[in-house]
Amino acid sequence: MPDRRNEDVLVYINGEFFRREEARISVFDSGFLVGDGVWEGLRLHEGDFAFLEEHIDRLFQGAKAIGLEIGMTRQEITAALHETARRNGMTTDIHVRLMVTRGDKKTPSQDPRLVVGGPNVVIIAEHKRADPEVKERGVRLFTSTVRRPPPDTLDQRLNSHSKLHEVVALLQALEAGADEALMLDPTGAVATCNATNFFVVRRGEVWTSTGHYNLNGITRRMVIELCKADGIPVSERPFSLTEVYDADEAFVTGTFGGLTPVVGVDGRTIGSGVMGPTTRRLNGLYEEVLSHSVSGD
Repeated sequence: MPDRRNEDVLVYINGEFFRREEARISVFDSGFLVGDGVWEGLRLHEGDFAFLEEHIDRLFQGAKAIGLEIGMTRQEITAALHETARRNGMTTDIHVRLMVTRGDKKTPSQDPRLVVGGPNVVIIAEHKRADPEVKERGVRLFTSTVRRPPPDTLDQRLNSHSKLHEVVALLQALEAGADEALMLDPTGAVATCNATNFFVVRRGEVWTSTGHYNLNGITRRMVIELCKADGIPVSERPFSLTEVYDADEAFVTGTFGGLTPVVGVDGRTIGSGVMGPTTRRLNGLYEEVLSHSVSGD
């Protein structure tokens, strides 16, 4: 939903705060030059960050995997997130993008040895609330011709700045009149969407991909755990578009939107074309665990 308060937000850059229109990173930044960096999307809900420890874990795991020294401790990153929220007077319905790049280069190059100084750490917090009509109405997907690469090419479980293949997939979906792109893995099995993780419900069972070709989503992980705790059969497995087209329900997950029903894929109506009972049940369970996460219960 549009929110004019975002015109005046303060952006955190390497320990300092800048008005939105004054927030700048060098053209020699590694993220700008070659997409070299990792990031997290977090949700501030009722005064606290949802699943904060899981997000910080994923940030540091990703940085370690690409040999990036963040230059801040977990406690310092957490303090910077809270200070960004405090400076902006934010408490709930806030989406935060935390970005860490390898830093500025001496010259445009891939070579990490050419970095001068430390990494660049940026935090952008914005007032964002998912449109409740979209949540109820659902979204439509289009299967892109762009495949998710295998782990030995670009591990999709890394939340890296290299997102061009996802952008191209989304462009195809938008041109086809859809809301988001569904993407396949190199074997032709369903992997994920360009920005969210994908689930289907078939004959009372919840299916999602193997996880080898998609972001290690925290909301995705929570949904799998919720299914197990509530006695809903769930599996991470390879499945085809054919099994998507005749699914009883489908939904996508992400930090910003939580669970959102998918009502159509490639022009085919999924189930009854509205949010199904299993999706609604899981959405309620997720909202409960979200509240417990921020309350510390």
